[in-house]
Amino acid sequence: MRDQGSQKEVMAGSTVYPGQPTPVWVTVPPGYHKVTLSFNEASMNHTRVVEFVLLGLTNSRHLEILLFLFLVIAYFLILLGNITVISITLVNHFLQTPMYYFLRNFALLEITFTSTFIPSTLYSLLTERKMISLPGCFLQMLLFFYLGTCTFFHVATMSFDRYVAICHPLHYTTIMNNRFCLQLVLACWAVSFLLMFPPTIMIVQLPFCGPNVMNHFYCDTSLLLQLSCTDTGFIEGLMLIILIIIIPGTLIVTAVSYGCIGITVLHIPSSTGRKKAFSTCSAHLMVVMIFYSTSIYRYIRPAQRGGRDSDKVLSFFFSVVTQMLNPYIYSLRNNQVKQALKESMLKAFSSSPTLENVNAGAAHPSH
Repeated sequence: MRDQGSQKEVMAGSTVYPGQPTPVWVTVPPGYHKVTLSFNEASMNHTRVVEFVLLGLTNSRHLEILLFLFLVIAYFLILLGNITVISITLVNHFLQTPMYYFLRNFALLEITFTSTFIPSTLYSLLTERKMISLPGCFLQMLLFFYLGTCTFFHVATMSFDRYVAICHPLHYTTIMNNRFCLQLVLACWAVSFLLMFPPTIMIVQLPFCGPNVMNHFYCDTSLLLQLSCTDTGFIEGLMLIILIIIIPGTLIVTAVSYGCIGITVLHIPSSTGRKKAFSTCSAHLMVVMIFYSTSIYRYIRPAQRGGRDSDKVLSFFFSVVTQMLNPYIYSLRNNQVKQALKESMLKAFSSSPTLENVNAGAAHPSH
């Protein structure tokens, strides 16, 4: 909300006139609901935002229907893939190794991360209701960026695990013992919390006087800071430092790990072994490149006032598309996982009552 003479201009051309003693209605673009802002004469004639409008991914109803269908399929694949990874690595004793321990934790993280915004986005696309309450927005922001930060640290941890396994195979079991693996996972969760909690507390305490419209499909930190009616320079600087630590910092660990793996793979005498290793690493690197490139371009640069439409596309790629690919790239295309799935399916079918009856009938044919 900006002072323009005798009136205050709200995003998308809406206006609020000061000096009214009753609650003020803010008109938002056609197709969206009106938002009530409570007016407080004791707070320097500012309005107090109680809800935000999330404009979503598009204004077209036809595109919203297509996006709804795509998100339903994507969320189903994310849940199916990651639940399969968690289940198969828990029940199969051949998959009780550090690599699959990290993949199991990564799968759990992906389920919780995508669940912070995909269900609410689906609800918004289905009902055309774009509103989110102030506490709901803060909670979504905290969970999204906390779990997103955990994702970066988990990717770096998994790349380090692969580096030790390929470059130092004789010392792998000694280095990556159960205690060290647990410490690495706990460190990912704890460091992420310590990094994201202070700025989140500062943002929650900010006053929001309007406008209340975000050009995004979830509560984004940078856009939320722009909507505050006080100076947020210190928080923006702190967030930039934290994001530099998180994104380029973990990228360095990941890049160095895969660089060392590539050098080691080049020295494999068997051409078949080199081809297999490069096939696995190239698939991992493809996902890592999409994830990091979109994240860096989205967050390690100054945010445009009001938000760009391209920002939503980038956010969609690293928060939905890469999460959908991860379980299939990291786990389900692995030969050990494929074999474990086949064994589990054969065991399940062989123990089914229908198949037992068929086998019994074949063993004792009637005369």
